[in-house]
Amino acid sequence: MSTKKSETAQKSEVRIAITDVARELSFECPLTAAEIRSAVDHALSTQSALVLSDIRGREIIVPADKIGFVEIGEQAERRVGFANA
Repeated sequence: MSTKKSETAQKSEVRIAITDVARELSFECPLTAAEIRSAVDHALSTQSALVLSDIRGREIIVPADKIGFVEIGEQAERRVGFANA
């Protein structure tokens, strides 16, 4: 069980808005928030494509000039039960 907990601690939820597209991209990324932020900064500063992969190994490629915003959040542990905690 401890390996699962350490795996989920490193996942991040990512939402990317693309200009002129109604829906946002939403996926779980195995990178940390700092690593994702660094990749976004690099893509925006060099005007190259932002390339990230999800937890299933699929690649997401977004041209830098089409990025509306990027929201990065650490994945929270899911709680089971009815207790108010």
